[in-house]
Amino acid sequence: MSTRLRLQIMMFLQYAIWGSWAVTLGTYLGQTLQFEGTQIGLIYSTTAIAAIISPFFVGMVADRIFATEKILALLHLVGAALLFYVSTLTTFDTMFIGMLAYSLCYMPTLALTNSISMSHLRDPAGEFGGVRVLGTIGWIAVGLLLGKLAVDATATPLLIAAGVSAALGLFAFVLPHTPPPSRGRTLTARDVLGLDALALLKDRSFTIFVIGSFLLCIPLQFYYAFANPFLNEIGVASAAGKMTIGQMSEVFFMLFIGVLLRKHGIKTILLVAMLAWSARYFLFSMGNADSRMWMLYGGLLLHGICYDFFFVSGQIYVDQQAGPKIRAAAQGFIALVTLGLGNFVGAWLSGRIVDAYRITDTTHDWAAIWRVPAIGALVIFVLFAVAFRPSRVPANATANA
Repeated sequence: MSTRLRLQIMMFLQYAIWGSWAVTLGTYLGQTLQFEGTQIGLIYSTTAIAAIISPFFVGMVADRIFATEKILALLHLVGAALLFYVSTLTTFDTMFIGMLAYSLCYMPTLALTNSISMSHLRDPAGEFGGVRVLGTIGWIAVGLLLGKLAVDATATPLLIAAGVSAALGLFAFVLPHTPPPSRGRTLTARDVLGLDALALLKDRSFTIFVIGSFLLCIPLQFYYAFANPFLNEIGVASAAGKMTIGQMSEVFFMLFIGVLLRKHGIKTILLVAMLAWSARYFLFSMGNADSRMWMLYGGLLLHGICYDFFFVSGQIYVDQQAGPKIRAAAQGFIALVTLGLGNFVGAWLSGRIVDAYRITDTTHDWAAIWRVPAIGALVIFVLFAVAFRPSRVPANATANA
């Protein structure tokens, strides 16, 4: 088996795990276990908490002590056991603790799989996209499977995730050997938190970008935590399967993001992303499972623009601004701000909003719920359009002056 094929299988399984539980868990918690929206939001926030903590783990253990593929195997095997255990839980307290323990195992593996891939590709810049896209295909494949099985409101997705996690844990032992890249180097909190990137904040445009990224991660959590419960509650058949339309559009737009960035610039691309998030939520607020189902399809198809134009272009912008000297620190810092702090606030707030518009124990005023993040994203769009003025000189030129 070639190295490239092994890396592709790794990515397929890595994101099939996440796609197995992340899409449908809100439906299972709300419909079957009768959790409140706030409780569902807090359980989804466990990945954000783990995203804040995982850089410490990666920096202290994975980068300095054990071979990367070995620690990847251990984390996924332990994660499989935790997911199986979580599938048996029925109370909020135990579910929160169980999902937090699992997230602490899973979130570091996102960086580890990237690290393994980058270490063994001859041309990482040119080849990584062809490896990483298998992750999106894995998410799509498991989503279609869940839709066909119609198990959104059951613990079955957690069990499927546990099985795939065990498979990847075992497969990791045949991945290319990847020694710890930072063995022997002194670890500092500055390295782990990417604090060297704080120098970039001297540039006003970069600061506005960081603030805008943090704010946009708040409304986007409404989609990740509550889109599937929403679709199931209003009677959309095979909701998990239909939601894979979003990942399919993600693959399509990822092919053109580089060309569009060169032609239109970072500000235009980010503004289109923010407008797309607002448009998606307005479509959700007006759609239904009958005559206006096209609106729901439209909202799902916008996922490619929402995700690629914001996250992928944002990572490219950070890379350009930081330069090679503090590239890793800058990417770590923006991940902390968005995947960590922004997603945590968004998960908590989305749960509160869903509870505020609950009609009965099993029904909600979804039109009112979706208008909240729609208006929020629109406000961020306007503020960003006025305040963000990217300079032609990279921020690292100012930071290193």
